[in-house]
Amino acid sequence: MSKNTRNLAQAFALSLSLVVFGAANAANLNDIFAVTKSINDEAKRSQAKIDALTEETRDLLSEYKTVLKEIEGLQVYNSQLQKQIDNQSTEMTELSTSIDQVTLIERQITPFMLRMIDGLEQFIALDMPFLLDERNKRAQELRLMLERADVAVSEKFNQVFRAYQIENEYGRTMESYSETINLDGTERKVDILKIGRVVLAYQTLDGESTGIWNKQTKAWETLSDDYAQSVRNGIKMARKQLAVDLITMPVTGPEAAE
Repeated sequence: MSKNTRNLAQAFALSLSLVVFGAANAANLNDIFAVTKSINDEAKRSQAKIDALTEETRDLLSEYKTVLKEIEGLQVYNSQLQKQIDNQSTEMTELSTSIDQVTLIERQITPFMLRMIDGLEQFIALDMPFLLDERNKRAQELRLMLERADVAVSEKFNQVFRAYQIENEYGRTMESYSETINLDGTERKVDILKIGRVVLAYQTLDGESTGIWNKQTKAWETLSDDYAQSVRNGIKMARKQLAVDLITMPVTGPEAAE
């Protein structure tokens, strides 16, 4: 074999070796790229899962903090509510005690009011006979009111007390009204003049007869004509038809104490 031939053969063999080696390296590189791509894809999927888990964890943490705040608020609310419940329990106990006391007071005050009405009726019967129909009617209405279940005990007592106040006011007022009274067995229409509980006088409508209630004899007595003008003026004063002025009236002296 010539030298040139041998060199050519060696060159061909070297080229063939390079081709084979290059093909082998190319195959290895493709495998490496494929594996690398697979690893990168898996890494991306893993990162996506991690990101999703991180976001879910963040959401759960946010919800957890929100729930903690709600729990804290509920604890404060429950604590305040418990205080209210405790206060209401105390108030209920006090109210129950008050109701028991009110019931006891009602049982005691009803007989007391009945005694007050009895005393009022007795007082009217023993007092000067002025406005008897009005005063007796008031006492009767009070007695009927005590039997009513739709009227509170406090209102019943208020009405009874008011009746006593009215009787007390009669002792400070000057009044005049028309009424029919019995004079010597005859019913006469007269004008009545009441000055407190000091004077209770009458005068007939024609002015011919003037008299006064005698507390001791408990009867009407005729007065002399000297008092006719005074009684007439007193009636006008009580009716605001004349300015208030001094008038002369007979006054019964105080009774001796027994």
